[in-house]
Amino acid sequence: MEIEAVPLEVPADCNLVAVANLFCATANPVEVLVARTGQGRGVVGVVDGSPPRGVEDEAAREQRRAFLRKIGYKR
Repeated sequence: MEIEAVPLEVPADCNLVAVANLFCATANPVEVLVARTGQGRGVVGVVDGSPPRGVEDEAAREQRRAFLRKIGYKR
């Protein structure tokens, strides 16, 4: 896997409130972890969601698939 990246340089005398936007595509509640060091603050990561409510059994799987077929999402 090859990744192309471009370094981002921000002058030290530039007084920016925000350098980047963070987008998180989820319907779950999230928490953003922010670390503070001597050089400033930065986003460490995002905690996404809640623990699962359980494991889907065969009956629940069939019910979900039947619903998806009914609404035309799955053949």
